[in-house]
Amino acid sequence: MKALIFGMDGVLVDSESFWSQAEYEVFTALGVHVTHAEAAITKSMTTSEVTDYWFNKQPWEGTKYSEVEEMVVSRVIDFIETEPCEIPGVRTFIKSIKDAGFKLGLATNSPQKIIPTVLKKMDMLHFFDVILSAEFERKGKPQPDIYLNAARRLGIDTQDCVVFEDSYSGILAAKNAGMTVVAFTNGSRDSCFEIADYTIDSFMDFDVDGILHRFSG
Repeated sequence: MKALIFGMDGVLVDSESFWSQAEYEVFTALGVHVTHAEAAITKSMTTSEVTDYWFNKQPWEGTKYSEVEEMVVSRVIDFIETEPCEIPGVRTFIKSIKDAGFKLGLATNSPQKIIPTVLKKMDMLHFFDVILSAEFERKGKPQPDIYLNAARRLGIDTQDCVVFEDSYSGILAAKNAGMTVVAFTNGSRDSCFEIADYTIDSFMDFDVDGILHRFSG
């Protein structure tokens, strides 16, 4: 192991409910009937893909795609800035990894605009050597593009990268990039974690020395 790469939503911050609420508020206001079943389908999509999905289901008039995406993103930023959402222990864990001399990357499906809000809130901007948003990739997760680009930007072979992810699409993207994947379950027993190489339930009191030995030995 020479580098660790982290997802953001669900790994650094518990923001899934923020995205769900923002999606519901914005698209309902446009006249879209947002159901729980279909919202579950959009959960792993980029903001652009979500907008495409709902427009194709129930087209609206008078509001541009870019404006809709901006409304969703702005609402999520409001939630992040005002609500407690940091995953317990993750900042201490990442700092320990950084202090041990490893390169660190952040790779998220979230739009670029949200990333500084999260990292500023957690005082973590200075930890990462590479920060990438799928907004600028050809395809978002579960396609491997963002992880392949992260490895290239870090100057590290993909087989020497360990990824921490919390979703099926993120895990699959990292696996397809040829990386070792640690699924952060946050206590969930979802079957999607079975495709990961390792799982952890919490970053609290996590044995950093143990993981460094496991992946560096």
